[in-house]
Amino acid sequence: MKTITSTALSFFLLFSTINLSAQMPGGGGGRVGGQNMNMGHFYGKVIDSATNKPIGAASVQLVQNRFDSVTKKRKDVIVSGMLTTKKGEFSLENLSIMASYKLVITAIGFKSIEQKAMFALNMAGAKPGGDMSSMMSAVDKDLGNIKMQPDALQLEGVTVTSDKSLLTMSIDRKIFNVEKNLASVGGTAVDVMKNVPSLNVDIDGNVTLRNASPQIFVDGRPTTMTLEQIPADAIATVEIITNPSAKFDASGGGAGILNIVLKKNRKAGYNGSVRASIDSRARPGAGGDINIKQQKINFFAAVQGGFRKSISTVSTDRTDFFNNAMAHLRQDNGPVGKGFFAFGRMGLDYFLDNRNTISIAGNVVRGQFKNTDLININRDTIYTATTISDYGNRGSNSVFNFTNYGSTLSFKHNFAKANKEITADINYNYSKNDNDNQISTQYFYPDANPKTPFIFQSSLGGGTTKFFTAQTDYSDPITATMKIEGGARIALRDYNSFNDNFIRDPSTGKNIPLTLLNSSYKFTDRVIAAYATFAQQLKKFSYQLGLRVESSKYDGTLINTSQKFSNEFPFSIFPSAFATYKLTDKQDLQLNYSRKINRPNFFQLIPFIDFTDSLNLSKGNPNLVPEFTNLLELSYQNQLGNGHNLLSTIYFKNTNDLIARYQYPEKNPNAPAKPDTVLFTSYANASQSYTYGLELTSRNKITKWWDLTSNVNLFNVTLKAGNLPGGVDNNQVSWFLKINNSFKLPKNYSIQLSGDYQAKTLVQPGGGGGGGGGRGMMFGGGNLPSAQGFIKPLYGVDIAIRKDFLKNNAASLTLQMSDIFRTRLNSTYTESIYFIQETSRRRDPQVLRLNFNWRFGKFDVSLLKRKNMKGEQGNMQEGMQGAGQ
Repeated sequence: MKTITSTALSFFLLFSTINLSAQMPGGGGGRVGGQNMNMGHFYGKVIDSATNKPIGAASVQLVQNRFDSVTKKRKDVIVSGMLTTKKGEFSLENLSIMASYKLVITAIGFKSIEQKAMFALNMAGAKPGGDMSSMMSAVDKDLGNIKMQPDALQLEGVTVTSDKSLLTMSIDRKIFNVEKNLASVGGTAVDVMKNVPSLNVDIDGNVTLRNASPQIFVDGRPTTMTLEQIPADAIATVEIITNPSAKFDASGGGAGILNIVLKKNRKAGYNGSVRASIDSRARPGAGGDINIKQQKINFFAAVQGGFRKSISTVSTDRTDFFNNAMAHLRQDNGPVGKGFFAFGRMGLDYFLDNRNTISIAGNVVRGQFKNTDLININRDTIYTATTISDYGNRGSNSVFNFTNYGSTLSFKHNFAKANKEITADINYNYSKNDNDNQISTQYFYPDANPKTPFIFQSSLGGGTTKFFTAQTDYSDPITATMKIEGGARIALRDYNSFNDNFIRDPSTGKNIPLTLLNSSYKFTDRVIAAYATFAQQLKKFSYQLGLRVESSKYDGTLINTSQKFSNEFPFSIFPSAFATYKLTDKQDLQLNYSRKINRPNFFQLIPFIDFTDSLNLSKGNPNLVPEFTNLLELSYQNQLGNGHNLLSTIYFKNTNDLIARYQYPEKNPNAPAKPDTVLFTSYANASQSYTYGLELTSRNKITKWWDLTSNVNLFNVTLKAGNLPGGVDNNQVSWFLKINNSFKLPKNYSIQLSGDYQAKTLVQPGGGGGGGGGRGMMFGGGNLPSAQGFIKPLYGVDIAIRKDFLKNNAASLTLQMSDIFRTRLNSTYTESIYFIQETSRRRDPQVLRLNFNWRFGKFDVSLLKRKNMKGEQGNMQEGMQGAGQ
């Protein structure tokens, strides 16, 4: 236990891609009872060397040499054993990974086999291109086909480590372990991302990775769920892939991938947890999870539900410039959102035999959020000789409902050769949403007399998304130092949406459709891809080369007008290259490169005018072309010792034909006979953009009770947009800082104090991965109005305190407060030759949340297995009982 605790305090201990390490499965559930070490698993098959047929009822024993406190001598004791099945298979679980063993196999008519099997750190056994699956495979070790013959096959030692650091670096990703993050307990994935190095989270929960929106994956596959719909307590790890290799989608424009890995335990026995929470706005939450593994079945389930209340303050100051006038507008409002959400997940793994597994899983998310808002509006229109002023009030009440279903069916075959495998899976996600918005507006003259009658408007909207993917992957370590991977994937998406707007006739009280404002559309898209990678280790040098081929097509229809749109992007090639050089045992140097694509989506292409926001009319541009991005990273890692670790990365990103938002004036289509001019928001291909920067991440053990994790990102963004109407070339140097302090105090108390600072930053150009969405839709958030501006400096501090209690610290209470100094004010400034706009927003400062968590479990397979082993197997059980097992 001491080893695990000390290792958990080393933030970057397992960064090196040369070092193959295994994480403890199942998140925090494995701690109960102090049995973290007993997670090893040997399995294999015993066959006849002459006929290659399986040998049934062969005795398989695992023997350990121990010190006998009675005789004061060392002796061999049986710690695990079984008789092989009719297929010759055996499986030995719940083994200490810190012990050395002797494997003894006997069968009538065959010569016995004795060979060593031990868990030891073996740096030479590491493979380039390591990921979570290879790390886990080190714990579940396939001993292969063991042939019973006079010259027994001596298997190599098993390389396993129980170390579980907060952040791990492999050749193409970083892995953040969530269980140590006190600030996210009882929250959502948005709360998790706030503490993950390299990530920035805005006021609406939208996540950016190096100033771009990454794609969001769940368990390695795209999802229709938002981050707000995923409970933090259901997450085991978050994988940050800043420069995805050829194995991953080339789509996304080089914004990277966040892969959320949900909890699923793999140890024999059972474990789970029960949780409850309440916040300072009297909004409760509760949930729990359970995992049971018995012989051939591993069952897991989780449920989480909660109520939320969000309070914001918003102010907008805008000036529009026209040929003969200038219009100034000031808006102040305080939207309030109340709602609930529920999350459920269930699945099982069925082990057909030791090498074939079928898995099925499903999840459902349901929620409803009600928003109320009152906007105070002041307007001044300034002409050469006069000024016209008025003011108004706009109230709104909206209801937003959403439902999301997800399912996965997968198959995995492990070959007798260690780490050689083939997998296949299909995934289907279905999401549905609807909204009802009621709006009332009235304007007044400065003397308080009504300028307009009371106007009541309403809108009804909704839509569905169906997302299907099928994928197969093959991995083969050709030798101990070479590995090939390959796979193919198809993704199909079917989307439809509608929005109907009405205005109430004051004389009849009936709603009249506003046909011009209504929209109804549908589209389908398809992406086909295939990839191959090759990795090799040459002493201290390792590399991975990859190539991906990808093609896409979409078809869309504007149902209102029966207009059809179609576009097909032919096959494109996307290379990737990763190289790591081990300077010393504690220093590594890594260089990687990849090419990505960001294709314009349906909404950016359709020339339909969206009148929803009277201040910002928008329409698509059918002449858009895809943007291509080249990414390059150089990383240096140094494990300085004594609890100090440093990871530094220099990165560069170049995008050609960048898809960017821009604004321009055009004649008001609502009043063609009048000389009115309004601003339109649309999309176009800017010339190009450059981003380069330096990111530093360090973990420092200041004292035995104080750990400090720091992340600094200094970067420069250059946008060449002078080719756009009203656009200019823009350049901005910015930086981002995130600090996390962890304090371990007496009496099982712990404190986490974290803070972040974002300097002045350019508004995102409008491309990106399109997957970093948080909760803006639920609580009235929204996208930034245009790319012609910047975000003002922003900073804040959060705190969490936890007390562990009960036997083996099985229960805990955690108290959290967000934005304790009320400093997170999100302010943006956008400007062009046509307008200037400043917006300030504050959301949910100084909110307290109290969480209770009780963990339970018993990792003892004998509680779940039938005790029906006879003969020699019964003798093995007696031997294990005598050894105190």
